[in-house]
Amino acid sequence: MSTPTEDHADRQRLIDSFTAAVAAADPLRILAAHLPEPPAGRTLVVGAGKAAASMARAVELAWPHPDRLSGRVITRYEHGLPTERIEVIEAGHPVPDEAGEHAAAAILRDAATLTRDDLLLVLVSGGGSSLLSLPVEGISMADLKTLTRQLLASGAPIQEMNLVRKHLSRIQGGRLAQATRARVCALVISDVAGDDVSAIASGPCAPDPTTYRQAIEVLARWRVVPPASIACHLERGARGEVDETPKPGDPLFARVDNRLIATAHRSLEAGAQVFEQAGIRAVILGDTVTGEAREVAQVMAALVREIRGHGQPFTPPVALLSGGECTVTLRGKGRGGRCAEFLLALLAQLGDGYRVHAIAADTDGIDGVERNAGALITPDSLARAIALGLNANHHLDDNDAWGFFSALGDLVTTGPTRTNVNDYRAIVLR
Repeated sequence: MSTPTEDHADRQRLIDSFTAAVAAADPLRILAAHLPEPPAGRTLVVGAGKAAASMARAVELAWPHPDRLSGRVITRYEHGLPTERIEVIEAGHPVPDEAGEHAAAAILRDAATLTRDDLLLVLVSGGGSSLLSLPVEGISMADLKTLTRQLLASGAPIQEMNLVRKHLSRIQGGRLAQATRARVCALVISDVAGDDVSAIASGPCAPDPTTYRQAIEVLARWRVVPPASIACHLERGARGEVDETPKPGDPLFARVDNRLIATAHRSLEAGAQVFEQAGIRAVILGDTVTGEAREVAQVMAALVREIRGHGQPFTPPVALLSGGECTVTLRGKGRGGRCAEFLLALLAQLGDGYRVHAIAADTDGIDGVERNAGALITPDSLARAIALGLNANHHLDDNDAWGFFSALGDLVTTGPTRTNVNDYRAIVLR
């Protein structure tokens, strides 16, 4: 049995590892090394995402010619930062709103004014798909909001959600790069499994290999019946009556450079170092561990049982690290988030008998729509819950992981981190 001092140290180590993972994706620390050469003309900075404000500030601090620098970026409400030459606009996420629509329209207009002597510097990060929402003609913002809510509730993975959104947008799916004559450099912080730049923020500067027909198939697969205007637009696109998004091989991308500057795997490596320095072997299971939160928890619980019962495939002490983005299919009316739901499902699977410390938290500091980044479990979590009259399975059935961990005092709260490389999960067996 571990002592209270050891338990406290293990709990703090989980938080320290998450802090290290976030720091590895902090634009103010990493962005300057990835900046392109300045152009002969002017530089227009545009972008969208949860990291947009910190990325814009990092550009301002490092750019050698501030007198030829201007622009605007869109970030989530309460994620702004003070800037001098790049305007920061706050807008709706995860459901888009009119503030984002108006700012996206202005970005598209500004990009069209650039010449071949200029540079369009695009700052792309997770959350950009809803923040950079500019629906095509014939689709209202109200209908786009309705579809977004339907997709969020369906359990569809982010890549498939973005596949649909690209085919409803005037600016995503490579159309921002298409709208300018300037050289384009996109600095990208990845929040999607596999780091596919065409999926991150719906790829405003990346060639799009997907089609209208595939967008229709996504909606059918997740049983989403979209507003009539959206269904009509997608059907017209599938019939060839509406132009497709620019595809791989399009000559326009010869002047476009998409640069990944932060990824989930690099953050997992940073988190792993915290455990290694404490003499705990750190195993990165992958940065693409996705799926329904409860199902991912079931797999992780089976791995824990194998380690505890048979010393295979790893022997304790060991930290099991993973990244990716789980999904949650809403069935109840509680408050939660995918990270907290993963942890609650893991606890319900294992109970207290397996002596597990674990953390699951979103690197953007926001788990779902709540104000916590995630939560923690410790070897006595279930015993403390029972003492408080909490039933883990009942809370899980109601999608109320937030309520469960809030009552235990085990929420992890950081506030907005102004970056986003997806979820960070660590399970420690001493």
